[in-house]
Amino acid sequence: MSDDASADERSWLARFHAGEARVLNACYREHFDTVYRAASRVLSGVDAETVVHDVFLRLVSDEAVRRSFQGGSLAAWLHTLARNLAVDTVRRRQREQTALAHLAEEPRWNEEPAPPEPSLDASHLLDRFRREHLPPKWAPVFEARFVRQLSQREAAAALGMRRTTLAYQELRVRSLLKKFLLPPEAR
Repeated sequence: MSDDASADERSWLARFHAGEARVLNACYREHFDTVYRAASRVLSGVDAETVVHDVFLRLVSDEAVRRSFQGGSLAAWLHTLARNLAVDTVRRRQREQTALAHLAEEPRWNEEPAPPEPSLDASHLLDRFRREHLPPKWAPVFEARFVRQLSQREAAAALGMRRTTLAYQELRVRSLLKKFLLPPEAR
């Protein structure tokens, strides 16, 4: 913030950095549409909504994120934050798709080639993931989102749960899949 900034602006910024509930509440109400527009230029529907939730969750829960705003246009800063998170989401999905494609082509790409084993086809790999890595409580979300490929809204309705709960479990399942599918240096 420049030397010319008013005492009110400096006071507001200090309260923002401290995570004062009133300031963050006003930020949410005033800038929700800005954040949603930024996210929806890269993603659509539920995915854009997830980015919006992530932006405001980070503001509420992470002081380092709040402190990265040093003054100026809060709307522009939030727009950039939302756009970057949306682009990161697209990139992560592309990496996951690439990893799954590689896995289907070459199950042991990080080891010396071995004769193919019939048990390494995709269905056996899914079964192994379910059996060895997936907690039973997240199995319905895995089935709905990754196997049946339902949208978050459809999956939440089919499973009788809130979309935000489903999104949280989906993120956890994605993390487990990443650890299961990718070699450590690619994570």
